Amino acid sequence: MTHSNGPASEQISNIRETLLMMASLADRNLSLALRALVERDEKLADAVEAEDSQLDELEVSIDELVINHMATHAPVATDCRFMLVASKISSNLERIGDQATAISRRARELNKEPLLKPLIDIPRMAQIAEGMLRDSVTAFVERKPELAQEIIKRDKEVDLINKQLARELLSFMLEDPHTITRALNLTIVARCLERIADHCKNIAEEVYYLYQAVDIRHDRTNAPTPEAR
Repeated sequence: MTHSNGPASEQISNIRETLLMMASLADRNLSLALRALVERDEKLADAVEAEDSQLDELEVSIDELVINHMATHAPVATDCRFMLVASKISSNLERIGDQATAISRRARELNKEPLLKPLIDIPRMAQIAEGMLRDSVTAFVERKPELAQEIIKRDKEVDLINKQLARELLSFMLEDPHTITRALNLTIVARCLERIADHCKNIAEEVYYLYQAVDIRHDRTNAPTPEAR
């Protein structure tokens, strides 16, 4: 993918490794946040909040590595593309961590009251989002733009579940005012998961751009397949 040698190649490797560390931490925090919700475990919620600052630090580190590389080398086109994509992926991973923290805080609030309804839709949304995150990392590591395209399609499924759940929770609130606090907290959790899926979709789009040099962010329906290029 890169024509760099020596120190430049080492810097790119450092950026790649830091991105993978961020992805692993974002994945872990998302998983812990959902467990805090489903298992009603405040200690897990505390762990997510404690680790969020690590994602912030890694994002800053990647930005510094990217700026340093651009300032000290004359990168070829593929390296420039990698630098741009690395910065955008790290930003999306940091925001996934922020959403995981928000979920853990809602979980802590929800644990103060009895369960409003069986948690079916939210774990399903989380399962899809987690799969999108892990597969987007796989697409990045294994250079699979075709996998990135498939990930993007899953975002609509998360959006659909979110809308259905929002309607159901609204009906709870209208029928019984005592459910409002719990229903609102669950609505926020679902919205966080919907945003996480959006960030995973963004990462997949960046991976596609990295390996195909085609920006499909605003024209996914007509995006060329890797075989067609």
